[in-house]
Formats: sequence, C-alpha cells, structure tokens
Amino acid sequence: MSSATQPNPIEPTKRLNVFERYLTLWVALCIAGGIILGKVAPGVAEYLDSIAIYVDDAPVVSIPIAIALFFMMYPIMVKIDFAEVVKAGKTPKPVLLTLFMNWCVKPFTMFAIAWFFLGYVFRDFLPGMDVLKDGTQVELWRSYISGAILLGIAPCTAMVLMWGYLSKGNQGLTLVMVAINSLTMLVLYGLLGGWLLGVNEMPVPWEALLLSIGIYVALPLVAGYFSRKWIIKAKGVEWFTEKFLHILTPVSIIALLGTLVLLFSFKGEVIVANPLTILWIAIPLSIQTVLIFGITYGLAKLLRFSYEDAAPSAMIGASNHFEVAIATATMLYGISSGAALATVVGVLIEVPIMLGLVKVCLRTQGWFATEQD
Repeated sequence: MSSATQPNPIEPTKRLNVFERYLTLWVALCIAGGIILGKVAPGVAEYLDSIAIYVDDAPVVSIPIAIALFFMMYPIMVKIDFAEVVKAGKTPKPVLLTLFMNWCVKPFTMFAIAWFFLGYVFRDFLPGMDVLKDGTQVELWRSYISGAILLGIAPCTAMVLMWGYLSKGNQGLTLVMVAINSLTMLVLYGLLGGWLLGVNEMPVPWEALLLSIGIYVALPLVAGYFSRKWIIKAKGVEWFTEKFLHILTPVSIIALLGTLVLLFSFKGEVIVANPLTILWIAIPLSIQTVLIFGITYGLAKLLRFSYEDAAPSAMIGASNHFEVAIATATMLYGISSGAALATVVGVLIEVPIMLGLVKVCLRTQGWFATEQD
C-alpha cells in the first residue's frame, strides 16, 4: 500500500526534548508545587482566576488562564500544513479508519469505561460534592467522568507527531490527520461533548462550550495558519523549522505546566484528603488508551494496511488532545473543578503509556506489509 502522502518537509524534532521526555515528572512536580502554593498562598491562584471577562456579573473567561491556554495551543497549530489534507484522497482508508475510531468509537468507549470505574467500581472512594464555577453542586465522581469525556472526544494533534516518528510510521499520514482532527473538532467537539455531558447529567453551558471551542481551537488554529504562511514566506522553511519551531516547542509545555500549578493550588486539599484520587482516575483512562490502540491496530491489520500506516493510525486513536480538554473543562466548570483535575490526569499518564505502545509497534512490524512490499 502506498503512503497517504509524501512526508512533509517540516517534521517534528528527531527525538523527545527534555520537556517531552520527562513530561510525567514535570507534571508530578507541578502537582506538588500547586499543592504547596495552595497551602502557603491560597489567594494567589484565586486572584489570578478572578481576573476575568464577566457576562451578567458572572466570570466567563479567566484572562490569565486563557493566555496560558492559548500558548499551549498555538505552538501545536502553527506546525500544521493544511495543504497536506488535499493529498489524503490518494489512499483514504487510513484516514477513514482514524476518523471512525476518533468520532464513532472512542468517545463512547471512554464514557462507558469511565462510568463503570468512576461511577460504579470506585464510586465509594470518591465521596463528596464538586462546586462548579457557577455555584452548581454535582457529585464529585460525576465531575471526574466529565473530565474523562472531554479527553475522549479530543483527538490528539500534538504529541502524536512524535509518537508517529518514534514508531517509524508514515509522517505524511500523521500530519494529514493532525490537520483533519483540528478541523473536525471545530464542529464535532462541541456537539458530541455537549450530548455526552448531558447524558452524564452535568450542566452543559452551551454558550461557554462554543466560546471554549472558539478561543482554544479556532483562534490558535487561525493564528497558526496565517503566521505559518507569513513566516515561511518571509524567512523560508529552513528558518521556520530550525529556528522558530525550536524556540516555540517548549512554550506549549511551559504554559501547560504553569496552568497545572494553578489548578492543583485549588485541588490540593482534595488530593491530600484522598491521595488515591489520581489513581482511581488514571485506571479507566489507561484502559481506554490501550483498548483504542488495540482495536485500531487490529483493524489496520485486518484491512491490510502497511505498517507505516497502521502505526500512526493506532497512535492517533489512542492519544488525546489534553490541552483542549483542560481548556474546555476549565472554561465550562472552573479550574478548581473535578473535571479539570481528571483532564490533568490524562497528561500524567500520556507519555509513559504512549512510549510503551511505541515499543509494541516496533516489535510487531513483522505483522504488516511495508510500503515497499
């Protein structure tokens, strides 16, 4: 089978940088730092979150958080070459499989697995009520399920570039799917997310949900598209790749880590009182990641994909766009909500699990034909 596209000249760094390689460690340190900040200076995060855009005397968008989350998203979007999307029609099967898994399977398996574990198996270990940003109270376990839902409907557009490279997959297909995922999220993320949150009996502030998509998906998408064109036209592809992206890559993770410190400064008391909370949330998220990888990888084998197309298809399905999930949970329910905490656990487990799945791919290359066969 031929590849979906030729490799894009602008590829991700050839190896994980220090921020990406030790992302789980940085997240753990941010958890500790946020808890300490919440104890030492409890008013800092609350003050920053209060600097907001208000509608009808209610805070709608926290300005410091919005700025941090924009810088989480922009470095991802600026790497995308949307011209590659038109080439995907040459071999549509990998693209169609990935879209099917992302939007027809993954959101529903995530909801089912999260509900089974957080709403049934671990429910007694997650007592109490969660107070959302509008003052509404919901069961804490239900709030955690909502965070899982927001993760499950956010197909990855960032780290998956690295997972595809490390697994020696077709980077052209990966880049195409990054672009298509970004575009489909503009429509399906809000519709599917709002419906599943409603099924979970959570309040769904539709105006805030649509505003979240506009701020955290559409705005950085448009900014990334135009700035990419302008910079390449002015400086050239080589300068864009070697200079601009090299400087910009850590920005996304630094912004993410700063946001996490603020989040855990709010959630410190909950975690200290129930230190196994993160474990209970991590179990269903981990099962979901491995399950989706296995299903997609198996279907790729049945459909006779080449290994170069099978590996990134499975990686894209398994990984989550946790930046968008964190941003949306924060916008809808507040940075101190259980939903926001659950999305952060997605960051915590992403790197070690995906690196493990990369090794699975590399050890099973012989199951598939190669592009040259």
